[in-house]
Amino acid sequence: MNIKVVLVDDQALVRAGFRMVLDAQPDIDVVGEAADGAAAVELLGSVAADVVLMDVRMPGVDGVEATRLITARPGAPKVLILTTFDLDEYAFAALKAGASGFLLKDVPPSDLISAIRSVHAGDAVVAPSTTRRLLERFTAHLPGRTGPEPEALGKLTAREREVLIMVGRGMSNSEIADHLSLAEATVKTHLGRILTKLGVRDRAQAVVYTYETGLITPFGSHQPKG
Repeated sequence: MNIKVVLVDDQALVRAGFRMVLDAQPDIDVVGEAADGAAAVELLGSVAADVVLMDVRMPGVDGVEATRLITARPGAPKVLILTTFDLDEYAFAALKAGASGFLLKDVPPSDLISAIRSVHAGDAVVAPSTTRRLLERFTAHLPGRTGPEPEALGKLTAREREVLIMVGRGMSNSEIADHLSLAEATVKTHLGRILTKLGVRDRAQAVVYTYETGLITPFGSHQPKG
C-alpha cells in the first residue's frame, strides 16, 4: 500500500513544491493539505494518513500544538516537523510533543522522499546527527542534573545504557552496531527494551530524554552514573 501523506504549511508555494516532488513517487500519495494547525487537526479527523509534514510556525494553532493533538489520537500518523533550523526554536518542543523527527525546509527532494519512507517504516528520527545539533542548540539552557538519577535509568543494563547514550549522541543503529561490534538487529532489540523501560514512545523521545535527564549535556558529553 502507498504511503499516505498530509502537507501542513501556511505557505502555498511550499506545499505545492512538496506535492510536486511526492506525487511523482509511485509509492507515495498526498491525500490532503492544510494551511494551519487547526485545519490539520480537523482534516486528520476524517482523512487517514501515515505521515504528516508539519510546519511549526503558523498562525493560530502552531505546529507544536497540532502535533500534540494529532499524536494523542489512537493510531496517529507519524509527524515530521518542517524547520528552517536557524529560526525554529520550537523544533525541540515539537519533538517533546510527539513528533518523530524533523526535516529542513530546503531538504533535497531525494532526502525528503527517503525521510518519509524511513519514518513510515518505523525509523523514528530522520538525520540523527542533525537532530542532535538542533537539540544541542535549543537545550543549552537546560540545567545539568543535580539530583538523583531518574529511577527509570536504573532499570537499564550497562549495555542498554551505552546504547541509549549513543542514540542521544545522534548515532544511527548501524553506527552503534559498528562501534559496539554488534549486529544491527541486536541494537534494535536493545533499543526496543530501552523504550519500554523508559516509557517513551520512540527513538525521538529517547533522544529528548537523554538531554532532559542530563544523561547527555548540550555539549555532547554524558554524565557519570550516580
